[in-house]
Amino acid sequence: MSRFVQLHLLTNYPPSNLNRDDTGRPKTALVGDAMRLRISSQSQKRAWRTSDVFEVSLGGHLGTRTKMMGMEVFKALKNGKVAEKVARDWAKSIAQQFGKLKSDKKTDNDEDLQIEQLAHFSPEERAAIDALVKACAGRNGAPTEDDLKLLSKPKTAVDIAMFGRMLADSPAFNMEAAVQVAHAITVHKTAVEDDYFSAVDDLNKGLEDKGAGHIGERGYGAGLFYLYVCINLELLKDNLGGDEALTAKALEALIHAMTKVSPTGMQNSHASRAYASYVLAEKGDQQPRSLAQAFLKPVKPFDDEDMLDKAAKAIAKRRDNFDKVYGACADARYEINVEKGEGSLAELVTFVKE
Repeated sequence: MSRFVQLHLLTNYPPSNLNRDDTGRPKTALVGDAMRLRISSQSQKRAWRTSDVFEVSLGGHLGTRTKMMGMEVFKALKNGKVAEKVARDWAKSIAQQFGKLKSDKKTDNDEDLQIEQLAHFSPEERAAIDALVKACAGRNGAPTEDDLKLLSKPKTAVDIAMFGRMLADSPAFNMEAAVQVAHAITVHKTAVEDDYFSAVDDLNKGLEDKGAGHIGERGYGAGLFYLYVCINLELLKDNLGGDEALTAKALEALIHAMTKVSPTGMQNSHASRAYASYVLAEKGDQQPRSLAQAFLKPVKPFDDEDMLDKAAKAIAKRRDNFDKVYGACADARYEINVEKGEGSLAELVTFVKE
């Protein structure tokens, strides 16, 4: 089995605001002295791991990322007829196994039951918590020191195996990500544009006031995005406890998600869902490298040139030049190109899994 799989994707998004900054405008990056639209890796990974694709394919093998597990435990204990003050104390002792609590004292929004940072709970850890809650409620007794040893190395949580987790207070239970995801950038120069919009009040008949019921403004942009993903196959399999069947299912779900699932930002306003138009997959034991350099100079089609075709050629040229300079950077490659009707998703999945 090859150690690494690298994927280079081109996806065209129409006017959209898939990933916003703190001002609500699409994220950008200055690349090669030209402004590009950007979709962060965090945005993409969340869209993939919470997608129907993952849920249907990997149900039962996905973790839960939350600060509020203590609140869930508190509610479950109360439902188990445990007195409220006792239930709160027990819930706090369970929650703080996964991180420092936000507050030492009860607050209006139950911060004493919440941990400060998001923790990614594996299915095994959630099952252990549920079993402990049931046992404590059944015997009406506090969890013991041994009971509270709830942390474990995840072995069946595909999303944790792929994207890793970090527990600052318990580094022994951290997991290194087997899938590295770059920020996607447009291959061409782009600008964030402003959409001025208005809404009409349906009950306003215009007899006295013909003005809009609401006016607003939001930013958007459009472009052809390049995305780079690197998968460490050996690490992924190791993170999943050596389970080859689960590793294969995980890879198939990931390929389907990254080629077909879009970030959810403002989808109701823009309906900017898109499938990847071009994918280059590479396998081998060689040191991975991105092909983002192909777009340091923004792509500029002329006359009847096609943006996608020119971008795909830029990727191919950079790939070939790396091979000439460094030697073969991959042992095998496979492409799909929607514009040319070449390749298939099924064959791409098979190529990655083999």
